[in-house]
Amino acid sequence: MPFIIETFDKPGTLDVRKANRDKHLVYLDQIKDKLLACGAKLNDDGTDAGGGLYVVDVDTREAAQALIEADPFHAVGLFDRVEIKRWRKAYIGGKSFL
Repeated sequence: MPFIIETFDKPGTLDVRKANRDKHLVYLDQIKDKLLACGAKLNDDGTDAGGGLYVVDVDTREAAQALIEADPFHAVGLFDRVEIKRWRKAYIGGKSFL
């Protein structure tokens, strides 16, 4: 069952994000079988917008919560808030799942 996890960084924490990015990327590689999509949010000019979006395929909301809480970004207190919403998988990569 897919969920969208949207993260919002605390203001003024770009240095925390950069300092922990490598650990975060290792973690993403460890959970890649659960990721339908994932990436940082960017401003129009390509600079960091302070947060990310994860589309994950897990069985429950609790599993989605556990997944984000295990992220090194969460462990260092980067996030101001996290929103988790159940998601209907309609199209991915041009393929219909309806």
